[in-house]
Amino acid sequence: MATVSTIVTTEAGTDGVRPVVSMRGIEKRFPGVHALKNVRFELMPGEVHALMGENGAGKSTLMKILSGIYPKDDGEVLVDGQPVVIESPRAAQDLGISIIHQELSLMNDLTAAQNIFIGREPRLRFGRLDEAALNRQTAEIFASMNLKLDPRAQVGGLTIAKQQMVEIAKALSFHSRVLIMDEPTAALNNAEIEELFVIIRRLKAEGVGIIYISHKMDELKRIADRVTVMRDGQYVDTVSAADTPVSEIISMMVGRALTDSAVEVPDLDEAPVALEVKGLTRGREIRNVSFSVRQGEILGFAGLMGAGRTEVARAIFGADPREAGEISIHGAPVDIRTPADAVAAGIGYLSEDRKHFGLAVGMDVRANVAMASLERFTGRLGALDEAGMRDAARGYIDQLAIRTPSDRQEVRLLSGGNQQKVVIAKWLLRDCDILIFDEPTRGIDVGAKSEIYKLLNGLAAQGRAIIVISSELPEVLRLSHRIAVMCEGRLTGILPGGAETSQEDIMRLATERENAMEPVGGEE
Repeated sequence: MATVSTIVTTEAGTDGVRPVVSMRGIEKRFPGVHALKNVRFELMPGEVHALMGENGAGKSTLMKILSGIYPKDDGEVLVDGQPVVIESPRAAQDLGISIIHQELSLMNDLTAAQNIFIGREPRLRFGRLDEAALNRQTAEIFASMNLKLDPRAQVGGLTIAKQQMVEIAKALSFHSRVLIMDEPTAALNNAEIEELFVIIRRLKAEGVGIIYISHKMDELKRIADRVTVMRDGQYVDTVSAADTPVSEIISMMVGRALTDSAVEVPDLDEAPVALEVKGLTRGREIRNVSFSVRQGEILGFAGLMGAGRTEVARAIFGADPREAGEISIHGAPVDIRTPADAVAAGIGYLSEDRKHFGLAVGMDVRANVAMASLERFTGRLGALDEAGMRDAARGYIDQLAIRTPSDRQEVRLLSGGNQQKVVIAKWLLRDCDILIFDEPTRGIDVGAKSEIYKLLNGLAAQGRAIIVISSELPEVLRLSHRIAVMCEGRLTGILPGGAETSQEDIMRLATERENAMEPVGGEE
């Protein structure tokens, strides 16, 4: 694999510019896992350097070492060419290194200004908070970012995008010269991503070095200068973002070429209807939605943020009450008022927030797989059949290729793709024949995405009825046999899958606001 000639391997580059950060020969071990093996990484001032790799490749571990969360076992870290020991996050901040985690660490009940300067608030005599100075200093940071936001705004009332801007402002309040962004666009819509990119370009122009971690390949060409790829805890290569095809970067990440052709739509006209929904209504979030899913079918749900896709799924699953509507399973009406009712009817729901609603992250793989089927492993006196749970978990670890040292590994230590497979295993063990996947590949790398796609296609081939909700149009087109499109709580159309439908077709229906036409394609 070619390495770009611009990589700096000495204290200063040929143009005399010294890397703001150099990491050399970094090693890190955890019990039973050699997480990082002789890894190197380098960041120049005013550079956006993307750090890529599948989940479990070691990206987060490397950045946690740089930001003082983990100690390294070997190797050296240099800041401005000088060796440093980063013993804590505060030590990293003192060196001008800040990290913005994918899961934001703000306090919703505090204002933006209070979050930014928490623990460092300006004080008056006798220790009283200087509220005016606090808001003034915050306003100055916002102005430098060209961000129109009231420092007194309560963070809990802000959009995710604005909360992320507050996190960036917090990092800048430490006079950071190195900013680590972990999946910064995961929860943002297209307009919010554009706002973020404007901020990143402004910071870059001011000489801030940005380490950018993302699984969205289309962002690389737009925002990154260089790309470093890691695989299996090892450094693979550093290449120019502009000069390297995305396909080559993906191949470097997974060690193989990935081909995602258009979905082949099976002939399901004679397949029995597994799930039928008529007139589902809940305020303005869900407005008279009707559709059906046949056995062996993957029905994709597309639409812009706030269109009502997740709300439909939660109402079907009994997580939210519905005001009107009928649900039938295999032709028989069912009254689903709680998730327990849905599970009893054979419906499994994989939430978009798997860590809060799909997993017990502090428990092991075995317990998580068995969680929805505990009655199967519970004896008369309440004792658990640990051997049975072990065998069931190990069976799905093999079947779904879950990468884990053992069935006793805590789920929180698994990569996002493997966590998602554990949730799938839970519902397969429960023998659910209707599966709802809400953003099944959010926060998952391209290699794991390909595995999830194959898994969903395999489940459909077994005769399971599958609903896939996704904000990524290529993913909807890649997976769906039919595509239901929503806008402002209404089903605005049902399109055929495969090559017959384009992203433009979906967007037309996703933006069909008032006075919508009758659904395209109709219902069976």
